[in-house]
Amino acid sequence: MIHSTKNYAVSETDTAHKFKLGELFAGAGGTALGAHMAQISGFGFEHAGVNDKDSDACKTLARNIPIHPDFVFDCDVSELSLDRLPDIDGFVFGFPCNDFSVVGDRHGIAGHYGGLYRWGIQILEKYKPLFFLAENVSGLTSSGDDFEIIKNDLINSGYKIFPRLYKFEQYGVPQNRQRIIVVGFRDDLDIFNFNHPEPTTLNNPVTVMQALSGIKVDAANNEFTNQSTTVIERLKHIKPGENAFTADLPDHLKLKLKSGATISQIYKRLEPDKPSYTVTGSGGGGTHIYHWQENRALTNRERARLQAFPDGFIFEGGKESVRRQIGMAVPPLGAQIIFEGILRTLINHKVVSQC
Repeated sequence: MIHSTKNYAVSETDTAHKFKLGELFAGAGGTALGAHMAQISGFGFEHAGVNDKDSDACKTLARNIPIHPDFVFDCDVSELSLDRLPDIDGFVFGFPCNDFSVVGDRHGIAGHYGGLYRWGIQILEKYKPLFFLAENVSGLTSSGDDFEIIKNDLINSGYKIFPRLYKFEQYGVPQNRQRIIVVGFRDDLDIFNFNHPEPTTLNNPVTVMQALSGIKVDAANNEFTNQSTTVIERLKHIKPGENAFTADLPDHLKLKLKSGATISQIYKRLEPDKPSYTVTGSGGGGTHIYHWQENRALTNRERARLQAFPDGFIFEGGKESVRRQIGMAVPPLGAQIIFEGILRTLINHKVVSQC
């Protein structure tokens, strides 16, 4: 269990009606922050219990999200006794995407990570929350029959489900990021439709330049990465939108990969008048994300801005750990918009907390 430092990125509110949430695979708290930011007509959310096996991520979440420290469970989900969880109204689980991502071996639900969604099914069957929100990469839809199997398991747990592919750049997030979101409501609630929120920035996405403006030099998690002379020299030849394979590089600066493979994000510069390409949890081998003008990688605070985290959200751990936490998170702004949609549905159907 992690003890909170009480330096929250969101404050306790006077919201009169709060639905209690439980969350597995919570990471650094992107989804949790989005839930806490969602408030409509005196209704909102609060976290009753969260879990993640990354200790730094748990410390980050405890620092920034109002939650009792006894209910931040820092352990592998297989070590978590479900009897220790408090009663909940809603359940959130962004089950690990490693085996569904188009970058990787794609073992699907047969893989070590792909099958972890079943822990979420156990929560649904044991606690019967009013609703749930599940999240994964878009590659899940092209992973054989895996998505159909998962959807059927969710339905058989007693829920009507409403899946959608979200393009978060269409919801104010300054980054091209696609994720499958499945919202479900318990069968007995007679909720037969969920109006997924309509895009808010479909024709006017937030650009990289807009997102990265105004960061204070002394902002938290804003340390610069040391760039080697070779990397700096290489970046001088790469224009915005180009990478190490599309730029016109001198021979001595070209990368030589096995089998002639090329990866589009290697030493790729951002384009200032467009959203960023997808922020990932990796950072080595030229995948840090590179400034469109300056010959350097982005800082973690800049990466967090691209993920729509506020500057007051402070990440715990070393620089590499923070980079991973940011890249694996759900953009809080995107999560907020979806949770607001859930609130509207609950309010319209006069559903109240069961806790």
